[in-house]
Amino acid sequence: MAIKEIIYDNIKYNISYKICNKNREKRVVFLHGWGSNKEIMHDSFAKYLDDFCLYFIDMPGFGNSSIKEPLGTKEYARILNLFLESLHVEKNIIFGHSFGGKVAILMDPDILVLLSSAGILNKKSFKTRAKIKIFKILKPLFGSKLYKIFATKDVEGLSQTMYETLKKVVDEDFSNIFANFKNRALIYWGKEDRAVPLSNAYTIDSLIKNSKLRVYEGDHFFFLKNAGQICQDFQKDI
Repeated sequence: MAIKEIIYDNIKYNISYKICNKNREKRVVFLHGWGSNKEIMHDSFAKYLDDFCLYFIDMPGFGNSSIKEPLGTKEYARILNLFLESLHVEKNIIFGHSFGGKVAILMDPDILVLLSSAGILNKKSFKTRAKIKIFKILKPLFGSKLYKIFATKDVEGLSQTMYETLKKVVDEDFSNIFANFKNRALIYWGKEDRAVPLSNAYTIDSLIKNSKLRVYEGDHFFFLKNAGQICQDFQKDI
C-alpha cells in the first residue's frame, strides 16, 4: 500500500492505493462503490489480469484515504484525475462499481467498465418518500442529530462529513452524462441486483452509443463470485 498527497482546491488529500504488475504497459484503474474500499476490488480482480498494470484506489473518505469536507461526484472525479496525473497514469481503462461508476464516467477513460453503476434514478417507495418528508419537517427542530434516527444502512457509522457527502451524491441523475459519453463502455451487471436493478443496466446501455452489456448471476456485488468470468469477458470485449 502507498499514499499519495494531492492538493485540490487548497485542501490536502492523502490517497491510498495499491499497484499490481508494475511492468505491464496497459493500465487499468479500479474504483470501489459507496461504503467500500480498494481491498474488495483488489481481492476480486488482481489475480485474473496479469497482462495489465492495475491500480486499486481508496477514494477520499473511504479505506485509508482522507477527506476534509463534503465532496460531490464531480469533485471526486477531479481529485482522482489529479491523482492519476501525478503518477503519470493514462486513463486507458477504468472499472467503477456502483458510486465508483459515476466517478469513473466523469473521468472520461478510453474504455469505461461499469459494474452495477449508480446514476439512473428509480422511483422511491411510499415508505421512503414518507420518511424523507418527515425528516424535512423535523430537521429545523433537531438539526444534525436527527439523521441518526433516520439512518439507513448506507449512513450507519458515517461521520458528519461523509453523511453530507452522501447527500450530495445519492440522488444524481446521470442520464445525460451517460448519453454524452463518446468512448467505449462495457456494462456488467448482477441479475438479482436490488440496489441498482437490472433495468438500469438496459437504460444505460441504450443511452451510451458505443456500449456492450453482459449480465451475470448475483446481486449488487455479483463480481465477488464472477470476477474470473468477468475478466475473461473483459479481455474479449476490448
